[in-house]
Parts: sequence; structure tokens; C-alpha cells
Amino acid sequence: MQKEMVEKIKNDPNYQELVSKRSSFSIKLTIIMLVVYFAFILTIAFEPSLLGTPLSSDTVTTVGIPVGMAVIFFAFILTGIYTKRANGEFDDLNNKIKESVREK
Repeated sequence: MQKEMVEKIKNDPNYQELVSKRSSFSIKLTIIMLVVYFAFILTIAFEPSLLGTPLSSDTVTTVGIPVGMAVIFFAFILTGIYTKRANGEFDDLNNKIKESVREK
């Protein structure tokens, strides 16, 4: 019984659409995050004076601190974007899959 249900779900066009859209979207967000992260790391490696510049003449805080915080904040933003889409479009497709399995 379980194998039959798994095959029904795998063959459902809504399931295939869900897997395709979710994979594509998560890969795009992953690539965006990796580009931002590695740009930060490569800047540290090859142009450390850029991020080592003090924010002002009377402070020890450098440009790298807010830029590093921005990288972390950007990760939270991407997580929120994924969560919003997952709770909307992806959940709708998931519910369609559940309904089609119950009907059969």
C-alpha cells in the first residue's frame, strides 16, 4: 500500500511542479547568498585595507563591521523570502497533492 501511494505522489503533476519550483528557487537563493558571502571573504583576502578603514577618525570601528553585519542580515532576508514563498505557493501545491492522494 505504501509503495503504491509513493508512486501516486511521484506521478502527480502537482508534486513534480512543487519539486521543480522549490529546487529551482532554493538553488537561486543559495547562489545569491554564496556570491555575497564570497565577495565579502575575497574582499577581506585581497583588499583588507578597504574593510579595515575606520568609519570615522575618532573611532576604532571599521567599515568591515557593518558590512559583515549586512551579510548576516542579508541571510535573514533571504530566509524570510524563502519562508514567505514556502508558506504561500509551496504550501498550496502541497495541499493539492494531499487532496489528490486522499481522493484516489
